[in-house]
Amino acid sequence: MIAILQRVSQASVRVDDEVIGQIGAGLLVLLCAEKGDTDAVADKMLAKMLKLRIFSDDAGKMNRSVQDVGGGMLVVSQFTLAADVAGGNRPSFTQAAAPDEGRRLYDHFVSQARALHPVVQTGRFAADMQVSLINDGPITIPMRMNA
Repeated sequence: MIAILQRVSQASVRVDDEVIGQIGAGLLVLLCAEKGDTDAVADKMLAKMLKLRIFSDDAGKMNRSVQDVGGGMLVVSQFTLAADVAGGNRPSFTQAAAPDEGRRLYDHFVSQARALHPVVQTGRFAADMQVSLINDGPITIPMRMNA
């Protein structure tokens, strides 16, 4: 599973000119399930994400997690994170999970996130989305979890 975390002061996602998810300060999570990923991999990634200390404490050091600061999470599916650009000019997405499995893992991740964190908003799986954000810092963290 691959994720890009962006610490944001605000973020939103639109589908057909309608805002379907938005948060204030917190994490924008771009999430991609890959072939072979499992619920356990998703759970491990979420646990790490919720405890990752990338928010500033009173001294200005990155020493607080999204849970510590009470920040929101906006989780957006993005299969293009699995892109392989090694062989030509058109990216290959063969390592991305099949759409049905990708949706199942995304839904599992979101369900678990909502059970563990008070503010979780989402995009819409497989939709054409427009994501807006104000990256705070800027802080952008790539994550990859394997079985």
